[in-house]
Amino acid sequence: MQSLFEKEKRPDTDLFASLKMNGKEFGEMDEIFATELLQGVLAKQEDLKHAVAEHAPEWPLDRMDPISRSILFIGAYELLYAKDAPEAVVMNEAIEIAKEYGTKESSKFVNGVLNAIAHRK
Repeated sequence: MQSLFEKEKRPDTDLFASLKMNGKEFGEMDEIFATELLQGVLAKQEDLKHAVAEHAPEWPLDRMDPISRSILFIGAYELLYAKDAPEAVVMNEAIEIAKEYGTKESSKFVNGVLNAIAHRK
């Protein structure tokens, strides 16, 4: 999430260098999983933008705070493409990250959008 957020703030950011740096800074990280997740989010970026926008019709992507948007892209990727964790686990992790790093309302927003995406399938 941190690397995607950094890319939004500084478009010239090397995402994979950022991922390595964030892994060192934040501690325990499965670098292989994180790299695969980041690659997946980048590969499906347009699909993820569409899915998030479709399930948050009152909130255009550019109006969302960048932390929530980054969390939603990762969560949507895991729900729609990764299939390596149960939906409830994906949503719970995303909500917890939103509570820790987002705004006061981020966790509710993330929950609503990811829940809608999960039930769409």
